[in-house]
Formats: sequence, C-alpha cells, structure tokens
Amino acid sequence: MPSTPPRVFVTRELPGGSGEGSPIARLRGALGADAVDVWPEFDPPPHEVLLERTEGCTGLLCMINDRIDGAFLDARPGLRAVSQLAVGYDNIDLPACTERGVLVTNTPDVLSDATADMAWALLMAAARRLPQGRDAIEQGRWGQWNPTWQLSSEVTGRTLGILGPGRIAKAMAKRSTGFEMTVLYTGRSEKPDFPGTFVPLEELLERSDFISVHVPLTDETRGICDASFFARMQPHAIFVNTSRGPVVDQPALITALEDGTIAAAGLDVMTPEPLPPDDPLVHAPNIVLSPHVGSATVETRTKMAHLAVDGLLASMRGERVRHLLNPEALEVQTKGRP
Repeated sequence: MPSTPPRVFVTRELPGGSGEGSPIARLRGALGADAVDVWPEFDPPPHEVLLERTEGCTGLLCMINDRIDGAFLDARPGLRAVSQLAVGYDNIDLPACTERGVLVTNTPDVLSDATADMAWALLMAAARRLPQGRDAIEQGRWGQWNPTWQLSSEVTGRTLGILGPGRIAKAMAKRSTGFEMTVLYTGRSEKPDFPGTFVPLEELLERSDFISVHVPLTDETRGICDASFFARMQPHAIFVNTSRGPVVDQPALITALEDGTIAAAGLDVMTPEPLPPDDPLVHAPNIVLSPHVGSATVETRTKMAHLAVDGLLASMRGERVRHLLNPEALEVQTKGRP
C-alpha cells in the first residue's frame, strides 16, 4: 500500500447517486471526502484535464473512452490502481500497467444479462422490421391490411450462430431456448459448459439464420467481420453486434446490406462513437442502431459502479482483488516499480 495518502479521481459521475450507500459515498467513506475527486461533466475529461486532475492520485476509476497508456502512466508515477467501469479494456495498455506495477480491474458478470437482452432486442427488431413499421406509420404509408405487406423473418425454430462464447454470449444462448433455436458457436476452443454446438467459423456463417458477435477487441478480432465474412452468410441472415465497433468492417457491412448479401443488421456498437448523424451507416438499409447502451439499465450500471469501487478499494488497500486483469503487477509492486 502506498505511503502517501490515498487519493482517487473518478472520470464521470457514477450511477446510483451520491447518497448513503451509493458507490461515490462508499468511496468517500473509505478514503475521506476530500480524497475523492469526481469529474462532473457528461463528456469525458480531455487528456490534459485527466493529467491535471490525477496529479497526486494513487487510484483512478475510469470508463471505456478514457485512454490509459504508457505516457499517461509515466506522467503519474504514484498511480497504483486503475478500475474500469466496463468489461472490455481495450482503452487501457495492460502490459504498460503491469510493467509499472499498476493493478487493473474491470466489471464482468453483472452486465451479461442486460447486454444479452439488448442483443436480443436488436435481433428481434431487425427480424420483425420494427423500424420500417414505425417509419410507415409516421410517413402515412400504413394502408389497408394486405397479406404481402411488411413481411418479416421468423425467429422461432431457426439457427443462432454465436461468435465468441463468453459470459454475454452464454446468456444470449440461454435466451434462445424459449424460441426453440439451434445454437452454433465458434471461438478459440470448444467450451464444455456452453449451451450449443461448436463448429468452425465457416460452418457457422453458412448455417446460421442469425449471427451475434461477442468477442473482445484484440489485434486478432479487429475487422474480423469483413466482406468475406458477410459473403459466407446466407442472404436471409441477420447480423448483430454488441461487442466492439472495430470488429466490424463497416463499409463492408454497408455494402452487404445494400446489395442484399445479408438481410439486415442490428448494432449497439460502431466506429466512431458517437457516430455522426451523416455517417453512411446511419442511412444503410435494413439496419437497427442503438448508441452503445447494452448495459444501460439502472440496476446493471449501479452494480457495475459498486463492483468498480470494490476493485479500486481492494487494490489500494492491498487486499485480495476480484477481477484483477494483471496479477503479475502484484509482483512488480512487491519488488518496487522500475
């Protein structure tokens, strides 16, 4: 534990308020009211402000759009703990943190159900063409009932293909049982406890009626959903992504939608974020977009905030740390930072 008094910067207001028992109140109760600085604006602090507000800090509670790299860590050598309010951590240079003895935690598990619900919402909205129905009403194109108008895709009894069999994907697969779906999945290796059949990627693309992506963003997965990926999908298939925007080659997706290579898509993540309203993706046909809100329920985001606080406090106190992403950093702390 650092010899200097603990001080923490939180890069955004946290869900759950600031009253008794809230995540912020817990931090201030544990460290002292003056030891916790919270950025009050909606948008993230600019880099120069992040540097200024973390001066003298031993802990940082950050979000996915706060860049924590080697240069930042070198400018703040007193930092010993970084807690990310998210599952993904591609904004954090984990090897750089490990090398400098900075413990990094994240918030898995608690958002799996909410994000799986969002993936299903996108799948259902795209399959049943809900945006097109709303447009027809608003634009006065809803005429008399006709048996061939606004036809959409059946979900029950179809095949769901899952790319990346992690926690959220498992929750997604479990939800498919109510629709009597066949579940295929692919990833680095077969998972004995995953509720589906492991197949190679090529087979998954060729057999699935719906494909849902749940991979982390790595060098290996960046751009994995490219033109060849979409070309292997069935023409009636629907593509859903709730993982990270850069795993998708967006121009290739737009082309696949425009030329009918695939039927539709639903995205909660995209590149860049926020997406400009004039971006070609916004105007692509048969697409459902949501603004990266997969975990955005009051209950889930509050749980995430408490978990982020737990990780930060445990890291700063030298206690056993749950969801520690770089346990090797403990040894660096013990030996002393280089």
